[in-house]
Amino acid sequence: MQGHFPNPVPVPEQVFRERKIRLRQLVASSLKGVAIRLAIIIAEFIGVWLYGSAALLMDALSSLLDVTATGLLIICLKLAARPPDTNHPFGHGRFEPLVGLQLGLLMIVIGGGMFFQQLFQLSESSPDKTLNTYAWVIPFAAVILLEMCYYIVMRAAKRQHSPALAAEALHYRMDALTSLCAAVALVIGAYVPEWSLPIDHIGALIIAVIMVVVGINALRQNLNQLVDRAPEEKFFRRVRASASRVDGVKGTEKIRIQLSGPDAHVDIDVEVDPLLSVEVAHAISQKVRVEIQKDWAQVQDVTVHIEPFYPNDH
Repeated sequence: MQGHFPNPVPVPEQVFRERKIRLRQLVASSLKGVAIRLAIIIAEFIGVWLYGSAALLMDALSSLLDVTATGLLIICLKLAARPPDTNHPFGHGRFEPLVGLQLGLLMIVIGGGMFFQQLFQLSESSPDKTLNTYAWVIPFAAVILLEMCYYIVMRAAKRQHSPALAAEALHYRMDALTSLCAAVALVIGAYVPEWSLPIDHIGALIIAVIMVVVGINALRQNLNQLVDRAPEEKFFRRVRASASRVDGVKGTEKIRIQLSGPDAHVDIDVEVDPLLSVEVAHAISQKVRVEIQKDWAQVQDVTVHIEPFYPNDH
């Protein structure tokens, strides 16, 4: 019989290394995205000044919002990575969905406002005015650059098993889609120059709609985390599989997962032999906690409840 409280099972150092690596990967890819997007924004605003294209203006504004979002995201990632303290026992992870919610609202408001503005300008546009034939080159170049970024970042996301990086990669693809809309509108306008201005406004309308849709999606995803909506089933399968690998675990029951920005918190009921001593059952719970964190480095905290296992109670 042991004469003192058993020492806790420490979390392997690799878990903390993975968290740091993922944070560095996300910040590095975000900074690269800012640099590329700033170059695209400058080129597109020059195009707006030279050609007066509404589609180019909308694409530049969309990219400008993305740069703002990325800058705020980097700040919030740093804040969210801070460890728990007395006033924030579950950590600071909600900084990330909080800023994401605000940026989603901003995108909806700006996209909606620009939609009605372009709709008004479309009704007043004159077929006599034409745009430069080569105005489409700028957004087309932006499509190529953004798609290259998508493949580079997505490859890194798969290698690191990082959903945050994967989301950033999809953001590049969404930006490429808005640039493609601008390019297509300007190419069509180049072939039918007498209608180039109305077509340009139609392209701007489509980009405004995309901004609103992306904003609504960002609003929904971040709101789900802020109101503790249950995550996808794959996370529950992952936690269940990790716990089941521990010797002595005969089954799992209630699993609750809370996603909070870059953090996750897990609450799980583990079934063990009812004849085990409290000390042995406690050791099993410690191993379950570590196994879950080893498999999913995003998990900051695991609460394990020990339940007696009976074969016929399910």
